[in-house]
Amino acid sequence: MLPIGRLLHQRYASLHKRSCGLGLESSLPNKHLLHLPHFPDTVNTTRTSSLVAVVFDLDGLMFDTETLYAETARQILERRQKQLTDDLLHDMMGRKSDESLAIMIERRQLSDTVEQLRNETDQIFAELIKTDLVPMRGLWELLDALQSHQVPLAIATSSRRNNVDPILDKFEIRPRFQFVLTSENVKNGKPHPEIYLTAAEQLGMPTRNIMVLEDSQNGCGSAVAAGTMAVAVPGEHSRHHDFSGAAFIADGLDDERIWQALGI
Repeated sequence: MLPIGRLLHQRYASLHKRSCGLGLESSLPNKHLLHLPHFPDTVNTTRTSSLVAVVFDLDGLMFDTETLYAETARQILERRQKQLTDDLLHDMMGRKSDESLAIMIERRQLSDTVEQLRNETDQIFAELIKTDLVPMRGLWELLDALQSHQVPLAIATSSRRNNVDPILDKFEIRPRFQFVLTSENVKNGKPHPEIYLTAAEQLGMPTRNIMVLEDSQNGCGSAVAAGTMAVAVPGEHSRHHDFSGAAFIADGLDDERIWQALGI
């Protein structure tokens, strides 16, 4: 039987569906810290879970950007008479943008620089966001339930801020999160744990009290290495990834085990 809070939020959501190393010093500029609005106590906010906060990956976890990134990479390589293969896509996924592009250049022996490919990627991706970007199943219901229980939320993504901001703005989702960490906020990209250690520092709590939701092998590895409760939520592009160390592999953001672990 579902908790009454979740039942209420599922009904609410049905009425509001949307169309569509270590020890590193880190601090975010104040302009990047976004505080949660006040939510009235319309449901019972008592929770028994030791998990206090949730940090979301962005690409492929909240929104189906991985499909768009794959299409972007395919177009870039096609223009150079090269092919995008599953193994190349696997190795690029979940990493900082420049690291992924460097892998592409090395594997396909391209003459382009990372900067050249970055600019081309941004142009293609920006157009795809306008028409093809959709949220992942269960996102709105989970966010509504977490906010009703006043659970602190954050985003930690390997993407660059200029790619993240249009996504957050398109869906008007930014105010739901206390802060957003991007590749510019860390020196070491996933699977290094720095971004989740930084998130824990910003949240002001031990990593063991944080659930991280990730869709890729590199992202999940980062969350595990940081000492969080890592939950893998693979998409079509990452179902074959190695999620060793994850607490469990969820079927989606609407997986009952996520809700149960959080006590919502």
